[in-house]
Amino acid sequence: MALLLRTVARQGLCSSRLQLAVLYRHAVPMGTTAKEEMDKFWNKNTRLNRPVSPHISIYQWSVPMMLSISHRGTGVALSSGISAFALAALVLPESYPHYLDLIHSMSFGPQFLAFSKFALAFPVAFHTFNGIRHLLWDLGKGFKIPEVYRSGYIVIALTVLTSIGLAAM
Repeated sequence: MALLLRTVARQGLCSSRLQLAVLYRHAVPMGTTAKEEMDKFWNKNTRLNRPVSPHISIYQWSVPMMLSISHRGTGVALSSGISAFALAALVLPESYPHYLDLIHSMSFGPQFLAFSKFALAFPVAFHTFNGIRHLLWDLGKGFKIPEVYRSGYIVIALTVLTSIGLAAM
């Protein structure tokens, strides 16, 4: 595509005769296939006794690493949960008040309800606060290592406090 655009730009859009031969005269046949290249890659790595990839076990765990992994995990979990609830709302035969009354009729204790609310609020709060942290990074702020750790601890503290507050409601 880039070669086509370059050719059109060089010859101009108004030229009387666009020579298509230009598109393939610089083409060079490939010497090897992708499979051959991959075989060479793996044979070289095996010969040099290289690991397959840097595995997670060789890194020392840090707060930024855990927050990054958790941010991705909560994003996937929240997206999956919202999709599952939306699908259930479309497929289930009864309306929302029916299922709400069903949950009330189960007579769960207050500790279970508080824990359930905390378990629902925690990923939402964490993903929100860590998302704000990432937006600040997009503005170019907070990239120094002490600031990265401090903002991580602030995210954790705000997440716990917000989740407790929401669970207490």
